[in-house]
Amino acid sequence: MTARPRLSIGLPVYNGEEYLAESLDALLGQTYEDYELLVSDNASTDGTEEICRAYAAKDPRIRYLRLPRNIGATPNHNRVLDEARGELFKWASHDDLYGRDLLLRCVEALDERPDIILAHTGQAVIDGDGQVTVPYEYGLTTDSPRAPERFRSLLFEPGGDDFYGVMRTDVLRRVKPMDSYHHADRTYVAEITLHGPFHQVPELLYFRRDHPTRAERANPSKRSRCVNLDPRRAGPLHPTPRLLAEYVWGFASAIRRAPLTPADRRECYRHLAAWMTSRLRPGAGERVEDRAPVDPALLTVDVDALVAGREGRRA
Repeated sequence: MTARPRLSIGLPVYNGEEYLAESLDALLGQTYEDYELLVSDNASTDGTEEICRAYAAKDPRIRYLRLPRNIGATPNHNRVLDEARGELFKWASHDDLYGRDLLLRCVEALDERPDIILAHTGQAVIDGDGQVTVPYEYGLTTDSPRAPERFRSLLFEPGGDDFYGVMRTDVLRRVKPMDSYHHADRTYVAEITLHGPFHQVPELLYFRRDHPTRAERANPSKRSRCVNLDPRRAGPLHPTPRLLAEYVWGFASAIRRAPLTPADRRECYRHLAAWMTSRLRPGAGERVEDRAPVDPALLTVDVDALVAGREGRRA
């Protein structure tokens, strides 16, 4: 690693002892090595601190930061971006897994295509044991050269975890920091995509873990989820209708702030109006892990082998 790493990985964590070591091993075992790993511990009360300090003592790429109190998931995510020194940035989750070539393939794509601002790889959902449960194909047209088309696709099409892609840090510095209302990560990615196209590397290298203690599962209501994102949302001034209104306004304000032509801005607003109407349909809010698998053959993927750098298909 150079004195100033090319890539910064931000890993915010709170009480993540169950899967944290696996995720750290997967990140530290990457074939691309010119990065710093910023771990921000949100005042965990389990064994997270001990795990982080043990890993930081062994690998100088890790910068361990511990908060004196829990500030919520969103401020902690924003904090690791604020601390980043690299020209590229990636958020990582304490419970996900990563194929050994994930960083390499994404950085290569960004180097080959100066026009793209985010690169990610194929992805699948895994369970607590690391077995693929829901593989899915990326169907979004975020690679379009037209900002309104990218925005429309992100609004209407299911799938994608672009929030966890490798991004150009200077673009992230130009967009509004992530907020803490319901699905604020979606409005955040929507604003990013208005700044430039994304690229999907056609390799299955990202594995998002779905388990009972995952934030969305542990906080099933919109209200409790937002309180987890920011404890200040627990007050009486943040009822659910306000959280939903902020979500819609988040898309509208992203369009207003983005560097768009007047014609493209109007087209984005039209897409947003059509999306708001479509949300009245039954089942419009279902998650990708609640859908049927797109490609059942991917259920044979050996996640452990991909993380370890071996052949990734079971016999």
